[in-house]
Amino acid sequence: MIDEILSHLPYKSSFRFVDHITELREDGVIGDYTLKPDSFFYEDHFVGNPVTPGVIITEIMAQIGLVVLGIYLIVKENNFRFDPDDPTLPLFTSTDISFHKMVLPGEKVTVVSEKQYFRFGKLKCYVEMRDSAGDIVAKGMFSGIVKKMDIKNG
Repeated sequence: MIDEILSHLPYKSSFRFVDHITELREDGVIGDYTLKPDSFFYEDHFVGNPVTPGVIITEIMAQIGLVVLGIYLIVKENNFRFDPDDPTLPLFTSTDISFHKMVLPGEKVTVVSEKQYFRFGKLKCYVEMRDSAGDIVAKGMFSGIVKKMDIKNG
């Protein structure tokens, strides 16, 4: 099931920040991503001293901790089947994050998400990102909604 969920993530390769899902259950998800040193956002952030932008850290946390879990819950709850002509996707709507450490190019980060609730199409999760030493990089609450999307026309 994990491979099916990952194949339906709504991101192209340059903006997909999920390498592996190591645990996926109704109340949470654990996954990881290794930041590619040649990623587009390092070119100018910061010249000569690349650091992962906070918005990318947020996006990694949202993709693993909210979108992957949201797709899983939709599939499980509704016996949902993916229809490329009528996609239903979990969308990131709000966050409250605190940042604790920098993430450098080439680092592997692990995201751990614990579901707070999933009801009426809204998912709320507590999400942490840790570096390879196990230290917290960022943590916070993420929320999203389940919405039908017309991806072809935006």
